[in-house]
Amino acid sequence: MQTLHDRARRFQQLHEADETFIMANAWNAGSAAILEEAGIAAIGTTSAGVAYARAVPDYEGCVDLGTALAATRCIAHAVQLPVSMDAENGYGHSPEVVFSNMQRIAATGVVGASIEDYCGDPDNPLYDIEQAVERIKSAKQATADLDYPFMLTARAECYLTGHEKPFAEAVERVNRYREAGAGCLFVPGISDLATIAELVKEVDGPVSVVMGLVGTPISLAELQDVGVSRISIGGSLARATLGLVRNAAQEMLQHGTFSFAEQQIVDQELCKLFANRK
Repeated sequence: MQTLHDRARRFQQLHEADETFIMANAWNAGSAAILEEAGIAAIGTTSAGVAYARAVPDYEGCVDLGTALAATRCIAHAVQLPVSMDAENGYGHSPEVVFSNMQRIAATGVVGASIEDYCGDPDNPLYDIEQAVERIKSAKQATADLDYPFMLTARAECYLTGHEKPFAEAVERVNRYREAGAGCLFVPGISDLATIAELVKEVDGPVSVVMGLVGTPISLAELQDVGVSRISIGGSLARATLGLVRNAAQEMLQHGTFSFAEQQIVDQELCKLFANRK
């Protein structure tokens, strides 16, 4: 049985290693268990997947903190892997609220969490950089007294919010976040390898990227060659799963066939897998 300290130390080692690792994103205990059984090194939660599972959109405020914490706790307790929570913007604007919420997040059994600098204001979508830095400091301080290393990931949302100079702004922000205590740095929305490579050079710390979205496919080997530390997949696996459900429904209704069942894991295998985790 892996202790929290074991998982946290393993997560830290993955970020410090020369090899790129995949942190796949789960939205419930079952998907997390399947990912672990397949050999994934670490698991992140996906706020999008948690929202979709409840038939609500992936918008700020559609899933409250209590619901997100409950889903995260189920995932963290279903596996022996390091788990990091997609904590959106920390579920609050002020550093004080971020501090309190991050303590609640750590209590779920995760050994890391990501926090973004998107504030939700359509006219000024990013927190002022000084406020954003203070929020990272508070998130870091909230886990400082834990007896295991907690991996805080800081996200700069410059590309996703349409900033006029997204690369320069993102580099400045994530380097400031690193100074404030973030252990891993994440700039979602970059879809070309050349820009990712430049980001790795300009950023002082482990860099995480998200794959599985639209754009030119980039391989694990290519990302490792340019020095990326971690790859996540966001809500793409949850969306792919829901895509299978829709395609299966259309097949049954339009063709009266059931070939989708060829992709299923048989009941006996799933029961055995989940019974071993009870």
